[in-house]
Amino acid sequence: MQPSILIADDHPLVLKGLQDFLLEKGYNVICSETNGKHAYDSILKNRPDIAVLDIRMPLMTGIEIAEACRDNNIKTKIILITFEKDETLYIQAQSFNVSGYILKEFALVEIENCIEAVNNGRTYFSEQLTDYLLPEEKPKILETLTPTEKKVLYFIAQNKTAKEIGDLLFISDRTVEKHKSHIIKKAKLAPKPNSLSLFAKEHEHFISEDDLKNT
Repeated sequence: MQPSILIADDHPLVLKGLQDFLLEKGYNVICSETNGKHAYDSILKNRPDIAVLDIRMPLMTGIEIAEACRDNNIKTKIILITFEKDETLYIQAQSFNVSGYILKEFALVEIENCIEAVNNGRTYFSEQLTDYLLPEEKPKILETLTPTEKKVLYFIAQNKTAKEIGDLLFISDRTVEKHKSHIIKKAKLAPKPNSLSLFAKEHEHFISEDDLKNT
């Protein structure tokens, strides 16, 4: 079953192009909006599965909508689209549990893969963006993590709860919490609520398929 999708962009040609493309591909686009306030109001009213939002919009930005959805426990998954390769916006998006982040110039190429990933509970961040913003060298801190700690870190980046991670790794949620504590200590993270989640999202692309294989 196709997810219900809301799209919002203050550029009419971009909005129409994206809407026409998704409809042509058979996606269930339930509405489109041209400013952030209307987009957020529509999310509250219609509760779409996915909202594809321009970052820069009048009245309310895509980032502000993502923050409001997180703070109000709204389950709509947010995909942000932008022309900007801005590290601050990228980190903000991750802190607000955004599920997807793609560059507009590649939107029609990437949007289907992004929607598929997000609809299946994964995150999708444009490689063109992460290659530009993030260093290629694998941080040494990841080499200090055990295989299980790397898996826990990856699933934290996927917004999995301790219980969900425990079920995936066949360990108790208490054991998951111990692994999380060890990661925090090894990474010397600040004692803030989102510090581990932010660290996980910033480093998940360094965790390979081999790291995720059972040992």
